[in-house]
Amino acid sequence: MVVDWWTVPDFSHGFLVPFFAAFLIWEKRQTLRSVALAPVWSGVAVIVLGLIVLLLGVYGSELFLSRVSLLILLAGLTLTFGGWQLLKELRFALLVLLLAIPIPAIVFNQITFPLQILASKMASDLLPLFGVPVLREGNVIQLPLMSLEVAEACSGIRSLMSLFTLAVFYGYFMEKSSWRRVVIALASIPIAIAANAVRILGTGLCVQYWDPEKAMGFFHEFSGWVIFLVSLTCLYLFHHAMNLIPIKRRQR
Repeated sequence: MVVDWWTVPDFSHGFLVPFFAAFLIWEKRQTLRSVALAPVWSGVAVIVLGLIVLLLGVYGSELFLSRVSLLILLAGLTLTFGGWQLLKELRFALLVLLLAIPIPAIVFNQITFPLQILASKMASDLLPLFGVPVLREGNVIQLPLMSLEVAEACSGIRSLMSLFTLAVFYGYFMEKSSWRRVVIALASIPIAIAANAVRILGTGLCVQYWDPEKAMGFFHEFSGWVIFLVSLTCLYLFHHAMNLIPIKRRQR
């Protein structure tokens, strides 16, 4: 997985996940020490399930299953030697580790192509508002000066996955309510999609009104970082807007 994190930009956020999971465990160290260990034999079944998933992943040449099997095995070992209460306390840390596992290629491709179409459609709808005539054919936007192809790398999947992961981290640190954490994480999806469409819009405007070569070179790469920072800002503003909504406390 480390090789994938290092070589595949779409999964580079994986480097942060193990540290965050370790922090979750360290933060709960006092609670974990107070948990009475109550080993249960049912954990062995979970361990066996993890080994079966590992075999399916190895012999089926599916890395995702092989990697998920490690988490199932960890859950089984925790349950076997520590009991249900210990597993309950560690469940969030184990679930967070799923964010570090690259999603299967078949699922990745099913997500990427619709994002390409959606981003190109949104950009082609916005460009005429700035005086740029366009003709969209699938994921290719025909501009007066050149064709702008929304390739797989421009689908926004990279920023979507990274922003979603950071939204999970942000929600954990900034919110105590579970449902608000979920809302913040889900809000990162439309924010990332809209931000990517704005990036393509900016590229199209630079092609039309500035320099096509610079637009497809330095600006296209640099704008990715800028738009990601803008996405983080939008996520913060969304959270700030959520705080304006009062939480109704239950009457006792």
